[in-house]
Amino acid sequence: DTVADLEHGAAGFAFSSGMAGIDAVWRTFLRPGDTIVAVADIYGGAYDLLVDVYQKWGVNVVFADLGNPDNLDKLLKAHNVKLVWLETPSNPLLRLVDIKALAAKAKAAGALVGIDNTFATPYLQQPLDMDCDFVFHSATKYLCGHSDVLMGVVVAKTKELAQPLHDMMVHTGAIAGPMDCWLVLRGIKTLALRMNAHCQNALEIARRLEAHPAIEKVFYPGLPSHEHYELAKTQMPKGIGGVVTVYLKNDTREAANSVIKNMKLVKMASSLGGVESLVNHCYSQSHSGVPHDVKIEMGIKAGLLRFSIGIEDADDIWNDISAALDTTL
Repeated sequence: DTVADLEHGAAGFAFSSGMAGIDAVWRTFLRPGDTIVAVADIYGGAYDLLVDVYQKWGVNVVFADLGNPDNLDKLLKAHNVKLVWLETPSNPLLRLVDIKALAAKAKAAGALVGIDNTFATPYLQQPLDMDCDFVFHSATKYLCGHSDVLMGVVVAKTKELAQPLHDMMVHTGAIAGPMDCWLVLRGIKTLALRMNAHCQNALEIARRLEAHPAIEKVFYPGLPSHEHYELAKTQMPKGIGGVVTVYLKNDTREAANSVIKNMKLVKMASSLGGVESLVNHCYSQSHSGVPHDVKIEMGIKAGLLRFSIGIEDADDIWNDISAALDTTL
């Protein structure tokens, strides 16, 4: 109910994991022969679920670059699309899509629209107000904020969409435990304060990373160099979030390992969104199940690192990261 209120939805449902929440939405509304159009740079776990489970069950899965909304027009004409699944900012390259434009096109064609809002949180972005039907959160991340919970939350825009989703949750049983729910409610009490700190620190670290000689490219929509900077200013006016992704100039697993092993404050973890700063090697962690060729198409290289910038002192974070980056020069 709390997350539903924050997202301006009719009902919310708490699941035992983020993947359980995504699966419940897809299993409720997709049937063999239906088509789902998903953003090409989708979270690795969601990619695996679509390819290894839903595709084998007869669902037509189409991955597409939806950075240009016109690309969706061609797909809606070529397929009888049941569901469009968005993720913005995306994991890990922080690409944005125009939620309003895509939702309008999908709804005009009779398709439902779901969106992964984990990176933005309802504090920075409210997709139901932009005509999406479902909003998903990995509550493991920013909603919890303290890296001690595994949970997914889905919010439905209308009661009509909420009822079958509720039934699916009951039938399949992947519900969240009461202690986890309490911990996420605890985290939500400080969500605004934490997100402001994450955004401030992430922007500062992103700016400094752009000037570091070991960095080839920085991905952060709050930087003018980002391809979706103008969209970010209008779609996420309060801030862009706490995730900053980089390409190392030395695009090797060895260089990535050197950075990770030489940081002391920033720890390696598969998660993100906690008060502490973390680093993820997406090629071998978050997107490990994605085939090599697909990873390269998605832009996930061996020398890519995804930083979840915490709320520590910005200079402490930077000193730790920069010293570790120096080892690759």
